[in-house]
Amino acid sequence: MSYFGNIYADQELSHRAKTVYMYLKDRSNADGTCWPSVRRIAEDLKLSRRTVQRALSDLEHHGFLERTHRRRPNGSLTSNFYRLK
Repeated sequence: MSYFGNIYADQELSHRAKTVYMYLKDRSNADGTCWPSVRRIAEDLKLSRRTVQRALSDLEHHGFLERTHRRRPNGSLTSNFYRLK
C-alpha cells in the first residue's frame, strides 16, 4: 500500500483534509515535521484560511497530524509546528 493509503482509505476524512495532508507531507522533513503558516498553505492551495483551519482540525481529530502552537519571544503566536503520523 502506498504512503497515502491510510489517508485514501479514510472515508470520513474530507477531500480538503486529504489535500492539506499531502501538501504538508510534500513540505515536511525526514522526521515528518514542518511549520508552514495557515496563510501560506491557503495561498499555495487556493483555499480560504478557514478551510485550511478546518482541514487541520480534521487531520488532528483523525490522528494523522499532531499540531503544536508556537510563540515568538514576545509571546505572540507564530506558525504552528506540525508532525505527520
